[in-house]
Amino acid sequence: MQEHILKSDDFLVSQTDAKGRILFANEDFCKIAGFTLEELVGKPHSVVRHPDMPKAAFKDLWNTVKSNKTWTGYVKNRTANGGYYWVFATVFPKYDNVNKTNTYISCRRKPSADEIQTAENLYKTLR
Repeated sequence: MQEHILKSDDFLVSQTDAKGRILFANEDFCKIAGFTLEELVGKPHSVVRHPDMPKAAFKDLWNTVKSNKTWTGYVKNRTANGGYYWVFATVFPKYDNVNKTNTYISCRRKPSADEIQTAENLYKTLR
């Protein structure tokens, strides 16, 4: 599996509905994940979930944002071609006044090698 290492100025953004379906993805997210915007919109965000990620991490993420709080953490995602990339993610709730629904914005940047190693070690304990 090929690792894609983000550049220091890569900034991935996506928005999902309350069920985790992608409503929006910016150009960096599409480019790094290897999908077009059309391929992503309407799909569950789990389309980029890497199988190495423990379910406990996503349970914590959803419990946090559905409690109207911001979640931060390290995530290993997979690319359309079977590779992977690591991000430091900040996910926060946003109320959509037009549609009167809750949505969630995820902003992601490049983590350091030390941060990735720490996350990998922690995630091995959460299987």
